[in-house]
Amino acid sequence: MPLSITAKPALFLLPGLLCDATVWAPQVTGLSDIADIHTPDFLGQSDITAMAQTVLATASERFAVVGHSMGARVALEIARIAPERVARIALLDTGVAPQAPGEAAKRQVLVDLAQAEGMAALAARWLPPMVHSDRLADTIFMAGLHAMVERATPAIYAGQVQALLNRPDAEPALRGLRCPVLIGVGRQDAWSPPSQHEAMAMALPHARYVVFENSGHMSPLEAPVAVTAALRAWLTAPAG
Repeated sequence: MPLSITAKPALFLLPGLLCDATVWAPQVTGLSDIADIHTPDFLGQSDITAMAQTVLATASERFAVVGHSMGARVALEIARIAPERVARIALLDTGVAPQAPGEAAKRQVLVDLAQAEGMAALAARWLPPMVHSDRLADTIFMAGLHAMVERATPAIYAGQVQALLNRPDAEPALRGLRCPVLIGVGRQDAWSPPSQHEAMAMALPHARYVVFENSGHMSPLEAPVAVTAALRAWLTAPAG
């Protein structure tokens, strides 16, 4: 009798602002033995709900989803729209609050920079605060991030910023999660600090909360071993 083959569970890795599959490269390598991995991007889209619907349109009936930064907002919107389809959810380096006072003006400065001077100028301004300060001297690491940002365009950036500015309040979706949840953040994430994630974890007593040491906002790339290990544990833990 032939051995039965159990299909790997579907896992969607959703990137953040100006990110693509590059940001998930370590996790694709480290988790492909236990999951059927999909790495969509949201380049060219300007609405969080539309991003969520794009994933739902291509996903299997039940799947696990990991979101990083803006991608976690999309993951929560997926859970709000179709909670019965989300088997597990992980939220990394993110938040749940709606637009903050003064946020639009701050983001517009960078949109204007991209439109006036191009994506290389934007990358030079935007990326350094997004990573641990020790990473700034790692020219190979930073070159990879710069190349990723520069694959986008000012119009793509403006659209994604618009999506973030119009984002829904995601706290109700967070509190409504009933599946296995992982909340993770880089210890030195200055954009979405650990305190923000501690509050999210407190809203979900059943969630696992992990801090990735020596990492800024780009934790999947800055702390690849720790992030992959946390995701593996989350994926393989009993659902009950």
